[in-house]
Amino acid sequence: MQQVIQNIRSGKLSVESLPAPCVAPGHVLIANQASLVSAGTEKMIMDLAKKSLLGKAKQRPDQVRRVLQKIRAEGLISTFNAVQTKLDEPMTMGYSSAGKVLACGAGVQHFKVGDRVASNGPHAEIVSVPANLCAHLPEHVSAEQASFAVLGSIAMQGVRLAKCDLGETVFVIGLGLVGQLTVAIAKAAGLHVIGTDPDNRKCELAVTMGAILAAPDISAAMVEQKTGGLGADAVIITASTKSNGPIEMAAQSVRQKGRVVLVGVVGLNLDRRPFYFKEAEFVVSCSYGPGRYDSDYELRGHDYPTPYVRWTEQRNIQAVVDLLANGSLNVQPLISHRFDIGEATRAYKLIEDANEPYLGILLKYSAAPHEATASRVQLKSTTPPDERIRYGMLGAGNFARMVLLPAISKCPQFVPAAICSSKGVSGTQAGRQAGFEISTTDEDLIFDDPTISTVFSVTRHDQHAAHVIKAIKARKNIFVEKPLCITADELCEIDQLLRNTDSPPLVMVGFNRRFSPAAKRIREFFASSLSPITVSIRFNAGEIPVDHWTQNDLEGGGRIVGEACHAIDLATYLTGSLPIRVFAESIRNPATNAISDDQCFITLRHANGSVSSIGYLAGGDKAVGKERVEVIGDGKVGVIDDFRSTMTSQDGRPRKVKGSMDKGHLQEIRQFGEALVGEIPCPLGWPEIRSVTLASILSVQSLREGIPLEMPG
Repeated sequence: MQQVIQNIRSGKLSVESLPAPCVAPGHVLIANQASLVSAGTEKMIMDLAKKSLLGKAKQRPDQVRRVLQKIRAEGLISTFNAVQTKLDEPMTMGYSSAGKVLACGAGVQHFKVGDRVASNGPHAEIVSVPANLCAHLPEHVSAEQASFAVLGSIAMQGVRLAKCDLGETVFVIGLGLVGQLTVAIAKAAGLHVIGTDPDNRKCELAVTMGAILAAPDISAAMVEQKTGGLGADAVIITASTKSNGPIEMAAQSVRQKGRVVLVGVVGLNLDRRPFYFKEAEFVVSCSYGPGRYDSDYELRGHDYPTPYVRWTEQRNIQAVVDLLANGSLNVQPLISHRFDIGEATRAYKLIEDANEPYLGILLKYSAAPHEATASRVQLKSTTPPDERIRYGMLGAGNFARMVLLPAISKCPQFVPAAICSSKGVSGTQAGRQAGFEISTTDEDLIFDDPTISTVFSVTRHDQHAAHVIKAIKARKNIFVEKPLCITADELCEIDQLLRNTDSPPLVMVGFNRRFSPAAKRIREFFASSLSPITVSIRFNAGEIPVDHWTQNDLEGGGRIVGEACHAIDLATYLTGSLPIRVFAESIRNPATNAISDDQCFITLRHANGSVSSIGYLAGGDKAVGKERVEVIGDGKVGVIDDFRSTMTSQDGRPRKVKGSMDKGHLQEIRQFGEALVGEIPCPLGWPEIRSVTLASILSVQSLREGIPLEMPG
């Protein structure tokens, strides 16, 4: 299928051939028929992409701060490579489209195959969109009209926040596409609308859309005169400019106790005095409305009850469609250009050059969508079979692209065959760079390919167990990034499958710390010890948002199962003994409902009498090192600092070794490859994988029950 892609690093915008996405749970698969270019937003992205690296840094100082923190933590070279990889990540364009439903994912009941819908899908022939970001279309509403629905919901939310009653006056500053839709929706709501924009043509169009007055030179005095000396009941700013002019104009034009709503992007150096003396309110509108940027609403499909949240983003989209259906909103005057999707670069050239007037630019799609539904694209010719290991990669996120793929490329045993990503964009980009033959959105293509003997799973945690089970049944070796799975039931199923499979394939989990030079050095230092030892591991993990997928028990398993498992495995490796009992306790703060699992201590008793204490702590400062390990026993001390340096001490003679940060990723892949070709035994046995995984899961159970838990034999 064809899709519009913006490369942030090079600035190149192109129409790419990508595999069509597969339908996902909670999503609707749609064949687009029309999509609307949001010229303001998309031009901002294009302008950013064309800036130099310094220009991009000036535009995003927040990202610069993150880069500086990463340099301090991981060094300049590692950070530079990560930044370059991130800049190469392709960005999809567009978010307002309409088409026909091809399939519905699990849990989607209110859409059916064949339904016509408006959605926030990007500019692509086939899109997979969360159900809460779709709205039904009546038969007499065309796809062209409906492609305005999502953009219209932004205007709709601005009008709602204005809280105006029938017959009141709204002053709209900025008459671009969203501004014109704001004028029309306010008019449909029974409001008197005044508008202004530097472009006289847009002012004339605003009158066509329903404004009683629109002109480039409207002043606060003119607004006051038009409202009988009162001033505007509300001012909605839909302009896009760095100037502080729109906010100053709004403050002067709004009536006493009126309301100013910011929908666009403008300078915000607010002068307190006019707002103070008028007791005027200032509100910032968040895109489509309630639910926007809420993962539970958008991605997991948890709707807000209508009695409590009357207008969500989906209901706003549907309300715009209803206005189109009953004739209260006519978007035909807003359409200035139409292009086929294959000619999309011409549309963006028009925006970039601005040699002719434009407003509503539509992209059109083929009437035969099934030709675009292929779930794979060929990136290069197939490599002739040889003795090397042909592998498939599931997932093409940051970790896969920045860490695993570079490590695999340094191991001569492996040949990249097929890469799979959920929507095809990141997988195709990474596939071209890493030399894969095929990019796909269908993971079964990898499991069913007899030429692929090994699979790497670098997806979200809730998919890991299913991938391991598929691989074992397909007799394919699998390297699964931690965790192996997120529930005890999944672990039992994998364990039973391995026990009941003759000569099962190799299963490896990405517990990379044990493969680091620092961990190896400390383990060898204590190898001759006859007494049990103590291991103390501190992770200064840093906070992540509460709604991040890793915090969700059903998707990420929580941070203990998903991340603290690294420390549990490292403790198992350093003690040379499996854990037999686990106890965990986290902070308690009755004054807040915030997550506290990621501020906890885990105590492990090992079979050989050793004890490990793991502090997985999210409340710290990033300026301090992330990981510190201290091993003490038998008259010895060993310390690892951020896997950059080690210190060993015995008989009063300390010895320190420094180096660059190395957490063992390359070495674990190298040993995995060597084991696959029979050069070495399996570097990480199933008993250790099973025990570490179970200890991670039981740590969470111990937190919940408040008691130590014995590990099953």
